[in-house]
Amino acid sequence: MRGLFKSSGKWWPGTIPLLLLWGLAAWVTTVPLEADIAARTTASLKDSVLDKTQIVVAGRDVTFTAEAFSEDGRRSAVATVEAVPGVRLVNDDTRLVAEASPYVWSVERDVVRVTLGGSTPLPASKAKLLEAARGSLNGVEIADRMALARGAPPRFDAVALLLIDQIARLKDGKITLTDSKVGLTGMARDLGGREAIAAALKNLPEGFSVVANDVKAPPYVFQANKDPVAVTLTLTGYVPDNAVHAALVAAAGRKFFSEKVIDNLKASVGAPAGFSNAVVAALGALSRLSTGTLVVSDRAVMLSGDALYDDAVSQIRAGLAKELPQGWQVKTEVSVKPAAAPVDPTVCQQLFSDLLGKSKIRFESGRATIDPDSVGLLDRLIETALRCPTATIEIAGHTDGDGDGAFNQTLSEKRAQAVAEYMVRAGLPAERFRPVGYGSTTPVAPNDNDEGKAQNRRIEFMVR
Repeated sequence: MRGLFKSSGKWWPGTIPLLLLWGLAAWVTTVPLEADIAARTTASLKDSVLDKTQIVVAGRDVTFTAEAFSEDGRRSAVATVEAVPGVRLVNDDTRLVAEASPYVWSVERDVVRVTLGGSTPLPASKAKLLEAARGSLNGVEIADRMALARGAPPRFDAVALLLIDQIARLKDGKITLTDSKVGLTGMARDLGGREAIAAALKNLPEGFSVVANDVKAPPYVFQANKDPVAVTLTLTGYVPDNAVHAALVAAAGRKFFSEKVIDNLKASVGAPAGFSNAVVAALGALSRLSTGTLVVSDRAVMLSGDALYDDAVSQIRAGLAKELPQGWQVKTEVSVKPAAAPVDPTVCQQLFSDLLGKSKIRFESGRATIDPDSVGLLDRLIETALRCPTATIEIAGHTDGDGDGAFNQTLSEKRAQAVAEYMVRAGLPAERFRPVGYGSTTPVAPNDNDEGKAQNRRIEFMVR
């Protein structure tokens, strides 16, 4: 017996290699098994809509963690994992995605980027909205601040996509969807953008509504620049329609008799009340400047440049303020052009002839009231008269041959006198001017056609 126990006490060292081999075999077998189960479990969930999914396998037991977007979806996902071949036990650690109430989603634009924030109902919705933003706002940085949450209103995706289209029309601003209510703030990128947004929001699905639309239109800007070097008048900015467009270009052509009018105007909605009358008055003031810029922004007029003589500065300021429609504001930054060098009377006569050869001093029909379109020409004539300060100037009035001879004689005299008075109001001595009326006695063209009659109705400056 002693020998037996002695020999049997040495059996256990031989089991150690067996245990090591068994452990190695179990490890070699278990690791591939767990990896296989994990792979098949993950594959089984490819059609399930889940967030934050995690699969951990220990032997044939699976710990399943995920957030589902509905209770039915959660149960279905758990059942799918339980049905994977080889899975013995599923430790269910799933839960529902948090529900948002109220359900808020937003898209915001600043000078740097567009940010999508708030809640979206599904990963696919989130991806769709990001893709739409990148497509609609090509080249603009898109920041994703959206979180997944349950509780979205029906047709959420369609509404959010429509709102992303509108953020492209904003220079800056924010659009917020709160449950089924839409609110907007910001500044439209272009004139007409505010109206385009309002029109688009009429296509919101049934049940959705706009509760606040505080989108502002950009300033309605009209600009004119008078360049004496290029001898051009450049018009840029906006006009309300084609009829006003044509009328303003025509007015510019009458007022700026020597400049080429470059028309870069565009039609757009949003013009303030009184726009056309204000621009016509402002163009008249600009025509009196040697060089200048006119900016009409909403109901504010800004005029800057150089007048041709001292008294013109105060006349321009007072006249423009008086002629603008009620409620409009005006700011003038007008100085005086340095005086041109004096010339002898012969040169002065040539300068007068050149000016009056390009345009004529116009009057109201049958009256001696000077047409406002002629003030730019008159100021140029005054500038010329200042260059020959010792010369006496005859201002000769002429009419066409229509009507009574005595009436025409009187009319020509009154028109010549009106021009002389304009020159005197500019600060020139009255004794330098001799207004004379010749009626229809000295025509320069036949009086049997309209073109000839128009040539005969004229004012001439004669240096004596």
